[in-house]
Amino acid sequence: MIHKTKIQAEDGKQELTITREFELPVELLFKAYVEPEIVAQWMGTKVLKLESKVHGSYQFETSNPQGNVVFRSNGVIHEFVLDQKITRTFEMENTPFAPQLEFLEFEALSPTTSKLTMHIIYKSVALRDQILQLPFAQGLNMAHNRLQSILNPIK
Repeated sequence: MIHKTKIQAEDGKQELTITREFELPVELLFKAYVEPEIVAQWMGTKVLKLESKVHGSYQFETSNPQGNVVFRSNGVIHEFVLDQKITRTFEMENTPFAPQLEFLEFEALSPTTSKLTMHIIYKSVALRDQILQLPFAQGLNMAHNRLQSILNPIK
């Protein structure tokens, strides 16, 4: 299976870059990251809080079919420019992983297509490499595929 979401991770660096082009206008792609109802759909998680603004914060929670919480994440939004960029922290609760810093940039490629670039910085090279050992790339690609399919009817 070809992944449309690309991850570039240079050896020896504590960062990575994720890129994905979407058949969506940039305004709609941006909404997918800031509107709780849309985020919940494509991420397959419960949005407990999402304050899409400078100094806002967010918290997401995923439960298994029995109702047990299996994943919770949170962060703070440091920069928010409508339809252009979001700078935020991301932390997975109850895991050994340190918080990370994420720079999300949204770019219009045409009136109907756009590109997301995520630059993520980890505390260490070892931590970044440990994250990459998880099914991170497959999960992110699947989530972005859902994002595209959920928003296709809206565009």
